[in-house]
Amino acid sequence: MTTTGEDHVPARGGPWWWDRRRGAVLDVGLAVVSALECAAEGVPFARDAGVPWAVGVVFGLLAGSVLVVRRVWPVAVVLVAIAVTPAEMGFLLGVVGLYTLAASELPRRIIGSLAGMSLLGTLVVTFVRVRQDMAHGDLEIGDWFIPFAAIATSLGVTAPPVLLGLYVGARRRLMESLRERADSLERELQLLAERAEERAEWARGEERTRIAREMHDVVAHRVSLMVVHAAALQAVARKDPEKAVKNAALVGDMGRQALTELREMLGVLRAGGDGGRAERAAVPLAAVGVAAAAAASRAVGDGGRSAEGPCLSELEELVGQSAAAGMVVALSVEGEVRSYAPEVESTAFRVVQEALTNVHKHAAGAKTYVRLAHRVSEIAMQVENEAPPEASSVSSVRLPSGGNGLVGMKERVSALGGVFVSGPTEAGGFRVSAVIPAS
Repeated sequence: MTTTGEDHVPARGGPWWWDRRRGAVLDVGLAVVSALECAAEGVPFARDAGVPWAVGVVFGLLAGSVLVVRRVWPVAVVLVAIAVTPAEMGFLLGVVGLYTLAASELPRRIIGSLAGMSLLGTLVVTFVRVRQDMAHGDLEIGDWFIPFAAIATSLGVTAPPVLLGLYVGARRRLMESLRERADSLERELQLLAERAEERAEWARGEERTRIAREMHDVVAHRVSLMVVHAAALQAVARKDPEKAVKNAALVGDMGRQALTELREMLGVLRAGGDGGRAERAAVPLAAVGVAAAAAASRAVGDGGRSAEGPCLSELEELVGQSAAAGMVVALSVEGEVRSYAPEVESTAFRVVQEALTNVHKHAAGAKTYVRLAHRVSEIAMQVENEAPPEASSVSSVRLPSGGNGLVGMKERVSALGGVFVSGPTEAGGFRVSAVIPAS
């Protein structure tokens, strides 16, 4: 593949079967030189064969020009070179043909067979020619020179082009293999990058959900209690000024705590590096989530508690806040009280907190029962309220609902491998139950 990710395909810029014009020019030039060589060698061949010299020249031109098709039919070129070997012509034709054959993608057995035929043909022709020359007295050397000359000539003409062609072909195949591996690695890297982007997008979505859940935990409970206290303050302002002052103080305390927690989360968004706008905009969602979790851990009580989240020991205080807001609520604990992992205690606390918030929103004035059971390998909690009274001064308070409370509780419990169930009761109330593994 190229740098743009497209498949690597050689550009066909030449005529007919050539990929490039440079290759076409090279083959045509070699064919012209080979044809001229064979034409020149065709004259003595015609004289020895007793035919007109023009026939020898034409035969040489035709045989030498075969080299122009060496890229598409290398076997035909070698066979022609072997055929004209007895005529003692086609030296360039044979050498280039053997090189092209060895560098091609043909099976090794075909290359070896044709190279052996060329070697044998050259060996026989050279042996006969040298023996004739010695018989005519042109050469006065011992008989040992005949096989030596034949073997040396045949090897010299055959071995170098074959070996060079094998090397070039192996190198070309190696380069193609490396290119294919590079293409494969590039495709794998692109796939990994796409998967990483998908995972990052999924992580961003999960972090957004977590931030929304944590901010809901921070804001919903306190603001709900503030609205309830404000309604009670409005109802008793003239009848019981002392109680009105007390409710006003509670509203003020809860408002200040909610503002402090929100300020901590928003402060993470405003922080970053040297204070530059670009750096502030690049604050990761994870940092906001951590700040949200830290603020949510102080959704009830003082601001000095652990950032790991609220714990079950704070349930009494949580229930007391709801009772102070006018809710008739009872807390019962079963089993041996013990500590759990921070995420387990935080999730159990959030379930009870959100369930009480929903009672404030949708069933104001209804009697509520909070049950907590410590079991051997799990912890169970249940918040159940009776049917709300038809007429109540507190029930006139209207609290907005985003519909995310039950969804957030189920997500928290399911993330720890627990079971969450919620729904109306036969008596007209509502029940929220959850079971979380202890480890």
